[in-house]
Amino acid sequence: MKRQIRDIFADQGEACEKLGSPFTARICRLAGQRLMTGTAVADTILGWQGDASALGDSVPLRLCGALHGLVLTGKSRALAAVYPPHHEGVSDDGLWAAIAGVLVEEESFILDRLKGPPQTNEVRRVGATLPMFLEVSRQTGLPLALSEVGASAGLNLFLDEFHITLGEDSFGDPTSAVQITPKWRGRRAPKGPLDIQARASCDLLPVDPGNMADRERMLSFIWPDQADRLQRTRAAFDIAARQRARVEKADALDWLRTRTAKPMKGVAHVIYSTIAWQYIPREARATGEEIIRAAGARATEDAPLAWARMEIDGKSPGTGLTLILWPSGEEHLVGRADFHGRWIDWHGWPAG
Repeated sequence: MKRQIRDIFADQGEACEKLGSPFTARICRLAGQRLMTGTAVADTILGWQGDASALGDSVPLRLCGALHGLVLTGKSRALAAVYPPHHEGVSDDGLWAAIAGVLVEEESFILDRLKGPPQTNEVRRVGATLPMFLEVSRQTGLPLALSEVGASAGLNLFLDEFHITLGEDSFGDPTSAVQITPKWRGRRAPKGPLDIQARASCDLLPVDPGNMADRERMLSFIWPDQADRLQRTRAAFDIAARQRARVEKADALDWLRTRTAKPMKGVAHVIYSTIAWQYIPREARATGEEIIRAAGARATEDAPLAWARMEIDGKSPGTGLTLILWPSGEEHLVGRADFHGRWIDWHGWPAG
């Protein structure tokens, strides 16, 4: 078990490196190599009951979030002294000494944080969802009603409050504090208005953007050497906190049944998720798909339904962008995207 846990930390370190966080990669590698039994935190991690990998409980990211949380809350000056922006020139021995110290000194804080899964709300993913929404708008000629599954704090529900540049085209408020500019490849983004008439979302553990403790916990899972992500997320929190809509605490299947009980006339109803569907248990995913497809079968020209997914599909690079539009039921892989939305490769909806 210990060997398996150490391998999981090494794998997570490699993934963090690829996603542009060498500091988090370094922590994962050091923890995988140097955690030793004998403290409550190390014993809990090395003896983890369940799937500790990124496809399960994401234990390395739980630990990284707990450590970053200690820095963000000012609980550990020793750790803050070796964390970004002060990490340059700090040796592995120096970094690990600070970490080893808080594993004992802040044991109760870390053990509590290890109980809950990582939650992020990567704002740049709107660069992938926006062109899918625009395609639905283009084809239906109707305003949109958004339904996001696994929305965390619901920050990405308010993409019309951001300024998003997709290649040659820009959308939203040019003065917004949230500026999204992914590297854009492929065809031009669809032409169509972004008119969102209604929006709703669910999550098993919703985050209140107006609650400072909720904010801090979510920010702790953003990698500390990615200052731009921290700034962007803080700005998106401010925008979401001003809105009336809040993420509903609900099981995805129950929520989908309610949201699709009746066709929404006069709007194009878009159900969507971004790297969230995979965390629903397999049998529940199958049931969720049945619910959505049954709702699609009831869709009409004046009450269309779309299912837009930015989800891991077992292919590379990045994630697949899949769009289904009813009543036709036509389905296409319309592009691929980086997990954090750093780049979009847009294939578009086939002509014809």
